[in-house]
Amino acid sequence: MSALFEPFTLRSLTIPNRVWMAPMCQYSADVSGPDTGVANDWHFSHYTSRAAGGTGLILVEATAVSPEGRISPADLGIWNDTQTEAFRRITSFLKGQGTVPGIQIAHAGRKASTDRPWRGGAPVGPGEHGWQPVAPSPLPFNDGHPVPDELTTGQIAEIVGQFADAARRARAAGFEVVEVHGAHGYLIGEFLSPHTNHRTDAYGGSYENRTRFALEVVDAVRAVWPGELPVFFRISATDWLTENAEDDRTGWTADDTVRFAADLLAHGVDLLDVSSGGNAPRVRIPTGPGYQVPFAERVRTGTGLPVAAVGEITEARQAEKIVEDGQADAVLLGRELLRNPYFARHAARELGGEVGSPQQYHRAA
Repeated sequence: MSALFEPFTLRSLTIPNRVWMAPMCQYSADVSGPDTGVANDWHFSHYTSRAAGGTGLILVEATAVSPEGRISPADLGIWNDTQTEAFRRITSFLKGQGTVPGIQIAHAGRKASTDRPWRGGAPVGPGEHGWQPVAPSPLPFNDGHPVPDELTTGQIAEIVGQFADAARRARAAGFEVVEVHGAHGYLIGEFLSPHTNHRTDAYGGSYENRTRFALEVVDAVRAVWPGELPVFFRISATDWLTENAEDDRTGWTADDTVRFAADLLAHGVDLLDVSSGGNAPRVRIPTGPGYQVPFAERVRTGTGLPVAAVGEITEARQAEKIVEDGQADAVLLGRELLRNPYFARHAARELGGEVGSPQQYHRAA
């Protein structure tokens, strides 16, 4: 059997194959009124089409734990009952197709309150349904971005509670995997990196202090998430600062990621979703096919924590080799699944694997 189409079990949950959908924001929720942050027909169509295409696990896009935690006013949220109920329609359909439904819960930190990317992605203010961002330290993300408010220790504790509440709601909505978003320069990643965390209290300075908030979030989520179901964590393996010889800024590194992966494993995380970048603007990243896979492999080899690899994975045989060679336990596809919702079905045909087929499509099975 193709390695890419072998089932994968974490705790009591078995995922039917190793072709997974990465969380990708759609910026398509209502921005005001009672349906703010609520999944709608666009989200239903977007996710269910990939399930019909044979994708083994679908991670729903970064879903905010609070209104202030959204990247944009048009982001999804999971801080109220209306949002929770809307997700049930999606999770029910996904499970009906044999796909495992997962969700990424997130807080955008200093990168919050921005416009949709196809409208430029610039910061938006209260007149455009925006708000004042918060962060570990009062450092703007980029030129033209507002200086975020520095979080107090009381506010940090409140956000930890919001992550726990979001995980509880996610389970009520029917999700079977919850992923904590610690990547791409959003709030948790901002605490991790010395580039964005200039605090002098218990949440800043040393490695132990900078990782404190992330581990508190993980512990809070793990405490309310069923013990038989897995918790994922998404991380930027590097800020790409120390890898740029001309850049003297200090950031989070690949060595930090391996060290932190061991901590996450000890705190009950079941899989690390390994990405990179996003915490610093104007950084040169040497992209190319599979360019982030070595980071995932380092974690898997160094800690034994299962990993999923991302980053310009576009071909069936490329994905097969990543799993077959033990570089990662699964691949998370992003742009390729936007281009081709039926990637898994096509890859199975090419590699001799098997995926379930909707009964309505039996003629083409």
